[in-house]
Amino acid sequence: MPDLRLKSLAVLALAGLMAVTASADDGPVQAHSFSGAYLAAKTAEADGDLEAAVRFYERALSFKPEDTGLRQSLMLTLLAKGDFDKALPFAENLKAVPEIERFSRLALAVDAFRKRDGESAENLLKLTLESDLDVLITRLMTGWAKFAEDDAAGGVALVDSMEGPEWYDLFRNFHAALIAETGGLDEEAHAALPKGDWRPGAGAATPDVYLRAIEAHARFLAGRGEKDEALSVLDRAADFPVAALMFKALRADIASGVKPSPLVADARAGAAEVLLDIGAALNRDGGEGFVQIYLHMARALAPNGDAILVQLAQAAERNDEAEQAIDYYGKVPPASPLKRIAELQLALNLADLEKYDEANGHLERLIAADPDDMRAYLSLGSVFAAKDDYRAASAVYDRAIARIARPARADWNMFYQRGIAFERIKEWPKAEADLKKALELFPDQPQVLNYLGYSWIDQGIHLDDGLKLIQKAVDQRPDDGFIVDSLGWAYFKLGKFDDAAREMERAVSLKPEDPILNDHLGDVYWYAGRKREAVFQWNHARDLKPEADVLATIEKKLKEGLPDQPVKKAEKPAGANGG
Repeated sequence: MPDLRLKSLAVLALAGLMAVTASADDGPVQAHSFSGAYLAAKTAEADGDLEAAVRFYERALSFKPEDTGLRQSLMLTLLAKGDFDKALPFAENLKAVPEIERFSRLALAVDAFRKRDGESAENLLKLTLESDLDVLITRLMTGWAKFAEDDAAGGVALVDSMEGPEWYDLFRNFHAALIAETGGLDEEAHAALPKGDWRPGAGAATPDVYLRAIEAHARFLAGRGEKDEALSVLDRAADFPVAALMFKALRADIASGVKPSPLVADARAGAAEVLLDIGAALNRDGGEGFVQIYLHMARALAPNGDAILVQLAQAAERNDEAEQAIDYYGKVPPASPLKRIAELQLALNLADLEKYDEANGHLERLIAADPDDMRAYLSLGSVFAAKDDYRAASAVYDRAIARIARPARADWNMFYQRGIAFERIKEWPKAEADLKKALELFPDQPQVLNYLGYSWIDQGIHLDDGLKLIQKAVDQRPDDGFIVDSLGWAYFKLGKFDDAAREMERAVSLKPEDPILNDHLGDVYWYAGRKREAVFQWNHARDLKPEADVLATIEKKLKEGLPDQPVKKAEKPAGANGG
């Protein structure tokens, strides 16, 4: 994205349009031509400034009001920004354009759901061109449209008969069950919910959707009076750190005999759930634009939906928009079971803005409200770690561990983080004990294997065992560039430069945009006798805009090269960082 922004600015400069800016703080738009407004809109869009992008697209459209491409861009930007109602006239105008109908007709269908018009929604969900994702969305939404037309059985049958890739399974079974349950078809719901894949690790690809399905299943069983079975379903989420906090209130209600309300109450909520689930599944690096569109459509149906707000906040975090994330987290309703999760994340975003005192105060209040919530201590410790104050971080972890009567598997991360803090303040015996304790609680946990193994090698002790630990971590996470980098760095420390180069090259292929990994590869090339390649790699690492301290070391190497022999103690590899 930065490259696109620079290219756009270069075009503006050549066109003599540098007076046109794309900041949301600007006054009235000053672009005096179609090309100026259009290029400024693209610049703002690439910069993540959707408010300015909308203004410039509107200005460009005033020069060419019938331009279909401009209308498409403006509609998508409005949807991604959350201006749903403002996007609807453009969606109506574009509903017959095949290239954009997946969004224009979907937006109009969402509006039909708002009006409780299932028949119109069903008609609008018929597309000319459909990808696998479009098929999934339109069929699930059509199932809910049929429910809105008093045909719950038809909705269940449609969704249940949907064929497609294996990743459809969770969505198909989940929504078939929800439509059945909401339509009073208990036996169909009871048959559909257990079809979900509840094996350990089954929710790794789409954890948020998996947890929603777990919640729906538990609520359904508890509503039928099957309390023990409902609690057993919640136990299936034990490997997800967020689940304990997310389901805390629900578990307590079920255990006390309270029959919770269903996850979805009507067709409008069901359609919102489809869009939420799709947005959550796509909410990862690279998919932010589509994520925002689907989530804002969901929000048009459920303006105060807590899970929708949390997903929007997470998308903002991935876009490095901490202030926007704080705003979304702050909107999560006070009674929501996700409120505490939102408050914890809000504090971490304050820290990202370097508002450390405010973040600390916020987290201390959360700890005071629930002193046994380990996530609050982990969050507070991470704020101190972000400032490199590992002694203060270790003190926070001390407070938390003092409250753990019998450490269990779920507590491994607390000992791991304290071990990192002790290692950073050079209290190695304490660090080693905590890292071993973390492995005792969670055997073969890859982050701990990586950190302990590298720490041994870095100190010149337990060399064979250290290498074995890191290799075991890589075996579990072969596509984790940081852990692969750590293996390469371990070989480097052991003087096995050819092995180091092989692993470092693989790490860089997995994380090509990471400046530290590219810098490490340059170091390895240098000592492997490949000095021209080393210089190229350092130049590339420098161009990736690393942090100031890393940049200074790279520039020094570009001027002076490296000593004839590696220094005895190298920096921590990227793969050995805490987190």
